[in-house]
Amino acid sequence: ATLGFSTVRREGEDTEAINKLFTPEFRNRLDAVITFANLPQDVIKKVVEKFVLQLEAQLIDRGITIELTEPAALWIVETGYDEKFGARPLGRVIQEHIKKPLADEVLFGKLKDGGAVKVRLEGEGLKRHLAFDFFPADPATRVKSKEEEEDDAIEDGTEDVALVEATPPKKALPGPKKSKPTGSVPGIPRKREE
Repeated sequence: ATLGFSTVRREGEDTEAINKLFTPEFRNRLDAVITFANLPQDVIKKVVEKFVLQLEAQLIDRGITIELTEPAALWIVETGYDEKFGARPLGRVIQEHIKKPLADEVLFGKLKDGGAVKVRLEGEGLKRHLAFDFFPADPATRVKSKEEEEDDAIEDGTEDVALVEATPPKKALPGPKKSKPTGSVPGIPRKREE
């Protein structure tokens, strides 16, 4: 780490650290030394979009889509990216600021019958935070999951007919094969005494 209040990285620090830590014999055996730079902001933004797409994939059975606005994505990048840890804290920021607020709406609120949510940024300066616009789906036009369709079929009494039609006849299983005992443990021959 640099001394003082400066956070600027000096050029050649990595080479200097390798020279101090490893002996010349070991350094001569290295084919290459690869220095990794910090992730640029556009790459981190793609990671945020990937996390949101994964969340949307988890909610697809409930008929919920998520739209993330550009300012909201940039706020998540600023809040969740740490130079030391990289993009790892982004998952916690998305958990805290998107998943938790959506959970109640998905289970008991405006999105319980599906719909769309738009995640946007609200406020100024240090008081910026994520806000949500909910667009509930019409229950009559909502796409039902397989479990809901099966439940509806049970209530209608049509499931029994569908099961009878879809179930092929079962064949009888063959009986046990008769074999000559060869030893005390099946499949292992006895030792012959000579």
